[in-house]
Amino acid sequence: MNILVVGGGGREHALCWKIAQSPRVKTLWCAPGNAGIAEVAECVDIAADDVPALIEFAIENVADLVVIGPEAPLIAGLGDRLREIGIAVFGPNSAAAQVEGSKAFTKALCDRAGIPTARYGTFTDPAAAKAFLDGLEPPYVLKADGLAAGKGVVIPDTREAAEAEIDEMLSGKFGDASRTLVIEEFLHGEEASVFALCDGKTAMPMIAAQDHKRAFDGDEGPNTGGMGAYSPAPVADAAIIKRTMDQIVMPAVKTLAAEGMPYSGVLYAGLMIGPDGPKLIEFNARFGDPECQILMMRMLTDIVPYLKACADGALNTMPPLSWHGSAAVTVVMAAKGYPGKYEKGTEIRGVEKANELDDVTVFHAGTRRSDDGRLLANGGRVLNVTARGVDQRAAIERAYEAVDKIDWPQGFCRRDIGWRALEHSR
Repeated sequence: MNILVVGGGGREHALCWKIAQSPRVKTLWCAPGNAGIAEVAECVDIAADDVPALIEFAIENVADLVVIGPEAPLIAGLGDRLREIGIAVFGPNSAAAQVEGSKAFTKALCDRAGIPTARYGTFTDPAAAKAFLDGLEPPYVLKADGLAAGKGVVIPDTREAAEAEIDEMLSGKFGDASRTLVIEEFLHGEEASVFALCDGKTAMPMIAAQDHKRAFDGDEGPNTGGMGAYSPAPVADAAIIKRTMDQIVMPAVKTLAAEGMPYSGVLYAGLMIGPDGPKLIEFNARFGDPECQILMMRMLTDIVPYLKACADGALNTMPPLSWHGSAAVTVVMAAKGYPGKYEKGTEIRGVEKANELDDVTVFHAGTRRSDDGRLLANGGRVLNVTARGVDQRAAIERAYEAVDKIDWPQGFCRRDIGWRALEHSR
């Protein structure tokens, strides 16, 4: 098969790394890719959101399957356009991708499908939004309806701060994304992510993971796109994954199909797991980043037939996925200053030494090669140092052994990735 992967981050490097291992692959392209992806796929200089150019490339090069990594091209309708011309796609159409593109859409879907989630209200009027706070206890959860680059959720501790934030968000703090506001009750428990492959009619569970969103050790500092992740997630055992499939994923898939929006691709359920079991915090229409990196490290099965089965509506013909019984962890190395202002173009050394360690793969999230072949940082999150081990402690130790072989003075990472898993194991 000729396969095109769309995207250029750590998630797409992990997908390309896994896809490239399949004997079913003839040619693998990635648009736009990065310096790490270039080692396993042919990088194509087309931006991930350049829908017309991606379609032209897929037609000219006779792509058999297009795997869409990030959410923006999904929501922009890349999948719809490719399906219209008969090219198989892994990723939902734009209507189904609203599960990520609109928080209000997802909350309304939960109502229609009977999916357990936080009590909520949807508002465009500041006075009505503030009145809704009367029925909630602080802290308050305020979510911009649309995509806001991962920054659209604010959790004020006081009524005064919540009312000020309501005014800011509905006045365009996040542009069009916060013209509509979702306000939720604060859920108590432990967060985890469960991933499922979907073909528009049915779904197959993958595994669960937990990530670390805060920038600094001890879960301090600003929220980020994710500073590390690990799997398995002790809080999301087999019973919780089954409940998630039965009570959250399958009701969503069946409801979307019945309403003419069949969901095909991977459905990422962000959960809060409390005394009443899992409740949905959010859906995402793509693999998590950096969770995808640990999923690909733990997956034993050839992924390509499953990607194609999702595209073809044939997932019910496939056996369950197989996984390494070992644990996996990924540590994100980011440019100093991230998630605020940071410098690009700094040199990174030692990645090859890290990759030489057993059960270690360094996925590139934001890198490029200089004209003379040096590896340079080209983003905020730059490397995902990923390792397997017989248990969480061994995987964590191996990941940090690899981190310490990388020479990049302008980068930083958290040194406590996986601390919750270690606490569970005590």
